[in-house]
Amino acid sequence: MPVRDADDDAPVASVDCRDGVVHPDGVEAVARALEGERMRWQLAVTAGEVGGFDWDLVTGRLEWDDQLHALFGVPREQFDGTIEHFATMLHPDDVGRVHEALRAAIAACAEYAAEYRVVRPDGTVRWVQARGKALRGPDGSAVRVLGAAYDTTDRRDADARISRVLETMSAAFFLLDDAWRFTYVNAEAEVLLARPRAELVGRVVWELFPDALGSAFEENYRGAVRSGEPRTFEAYYPAPLDRWYEVRAWPGTDGLSVYFSDCTERRRSQDEARRARDRAEAERRAAEWARQRAEVGQARLRLLAEVGDDLASTLDTEDAVARLARHLVPSLASWCLITLSSDQRHLRDIASWHGDPASRETVARYAQLRLNSLDPSSYLYQALRTGEVVAVPDATRAISEVLTVGEARAVLGELAPQNAYAIPLRARGRTVGAMTLFLDAGRRDLTADDLAMLVQLADRAGLALDNARLYEEQRQMAESLQRALLSAPVQPEGLHVVVRYLPASKAAQVGGDWYDAFLQRDGSTVLAVGDVIGHDTQAAAAMSQVRTLLRGIGYTSGAAPATILRDLDEAMQGLRVDTMATAVVARVDPAGASDDAGARRLSWSSAGHLPLVVVAPDGVARALEVGRHELLLGVGRGTERAEHEVLLAPGSVLLLYTDGLVERRGEHLSHGVARLCAVLTQTLAGVSLDDEDGLGRGVDELVGRMLDGHAEDDVAVLAVHVRPHAGTQATAA
Repeated sequence: MPVRDADDDAPVASVDCRDGVVHPDGVEAVARALEGERMRWQLAVTAGEVGGFDWDLVTGRLEWDDQLHALFGVPREQFDGTIEHFATMLHPDDVGRVHEALRAAIAACAEYAAEYRVVRPDGTVRWVQARGKALRGPDGSAVRVLGAAYDTTDRRDADARISRVLETMSAAFFLLDDAWRFTYVNAEAEVLLARPRAELVGRVVWELFPDALGSAFEENYRGAVRSGEPRTFEAYYPAPLDRWYEVRAWPGTDGLSVYFSDCTERRRSQDEARRARDRAEAERRAAEWARQRAEVGQARLRLLAEVGDDLASTLDTEDAVARLARHLVPSLASWCLITLSSDQRHLRDIASWHGDPASRETVARYAQLRLNSLDPSSYLYQALRTGEVVAVPDATRAISEVLTVGEARAVLGELAPQNAYAIPLRARGRTVGAMTLFLDAGRRDLTADDLAMLVQLADRAGLALDNARLYEEQRQMAESLQRALLSAPVQPEGLHVVVRYLPASKAAQVGGDWYDAFLQRDGSTVLAVGDVIGHDTQAAAAMSQVRTLLRGIGYTSGAAPATILRDLDEAMQGLRVDTMATAVVARVDPAGASDDAGARRLSWSSAGHLPLVVVAPDGVARALEVGRHELLLGVGRGTERAEHEVLLAPGSVLLLYTDGLVERRGEHLSHGVARLCAVLTQTLAGVSLDDEDGLGRGVDELVGRMLDGHAEDDVAVLAVHVRPHAGTQATAA
């Protein structure tokens, strides 16, 4: 029959039984087998520095091997072999716990395990880990406890050091086992997790922190365990924690180690920095937008100035308006057409322009075809009838539908505009034309600001066209009437005055150009040149009224030029002289009133007129530019006028004139004035002003060279020579 050890695990020997009696040789064999088994166990535990113990519960005898005696620091001869002696070696705080573990194992014939401190005779304390098992006797109760013990002090010290590090480090730390239970939590983790470790250890993380499920926490924890690779991440946990955490999760044999720290303030700082950057970027974009808007605004101002300059620099207003097309393309449109209308039925396109030179002939061809093909219900007629801007989206299709001629539709199809805008040219309640802007596909559409500026441009052009119409309609006055209205000038002391008037070569009627030279009560000489808008009998009558009013005001008031023009404006408004005029009024002080050298003080004021020209005694002519343009007469009541002053040296020549002398089609008036100065310098160099007729010959030659025998407009010229005193030498003005 087999003989097994006390826990019935495996047979260690067998005995020979005959008739239920054990043979003596079998008993001896069993004894030898058991002793051999014990020796093998003893060698194994000794090799592992493990000491063994055997406690006979029947006799009370407790036996230790040499390793255990060395562990406890008690020689064999000093140990009495009782459990009570063993208890005296235990640390007082551990006695009860060890006795309870032994009692439980003996009562249940079960395994025994305990870790306790031993106080050695020399006073040192060692940690000991003991494990054993209570063995049953024949009656089933425990009769013996066998076990082993080993020194765990070093491990305990290492664990203590690790624990101290974990407890004192600034980062929070916890350890999760394979079932996701907290097995260790340091002090910082208690703070950040807002729970004591007693409440955390042994509990499942997902149960304590349910909001972690489905979040970056769960994803990274499970990912680290699954891959065996560490994970580093940042994540937010909602209320009640309401914090951001920087987390490092390290998988290991003892579970998942999690190091984490509160990075909420850093995240807030980063968020604030990002918001600051966003605000800075928004401010930069706003500044850039403002800069672009400013550039757009400046470009619009330049455009308005250029158009205004064109309209003001030539009397051929229709030509100036035609130039609008080139100003608007390509800055505001892909191509453009300018149309004039006399009664909204008789239309004519006066200009076309395309930003692409290759398409300009096509646009010109379309301009030739479209007016005879447009239906009266079209966008262009609508703009002319209503005086309002008309937008045409999907322009190629929409305009094709109102073109009655197939060729016009075909040419429009080549140009293929995406959008179009018809903007009326208005003045004094009338619509005198329209400009149509076409935008190709892919081009930015016009904004409200763009349209507002275009309306302003259109109004300026319309007013210029209407002024030109009024000017043309009133060219009715005969030259004889004109000359009758212009009296001979005075010849003050020390001055020689010459006047000339030439009617336009294309007109048999008079215009509104005039001159005058008369004395005030104090002997000052008043010189005036003006131009009333229009060339008809009404213009001539208005010119006569304006000239007469100026003479009366100038004589009776004895005022300076600026005051004369201001009072003249008041009188024209009060007496309902419904006209507009340019004028320049100059006053030369009486002889001897300025200085002993014979210089004469000249003061003058202008109402939208061209600059005076002075020829100094050295023979060089120059314009007296004042840097600003004043309003015309009849525009604003009581307008304050600027006044200017220079000294005319003896021998100087002063020239007043109307624009017919310097104006040329397509040329800015400033160029005409510069040419006048050059020609006048050359002309007077060839005549003797001491001769009574010298100044007159010089003026005639000047007019002839400037007009080349052909006056497109009326011309009035008034020249004054400051005669030197006898025995004095002329000096420069």
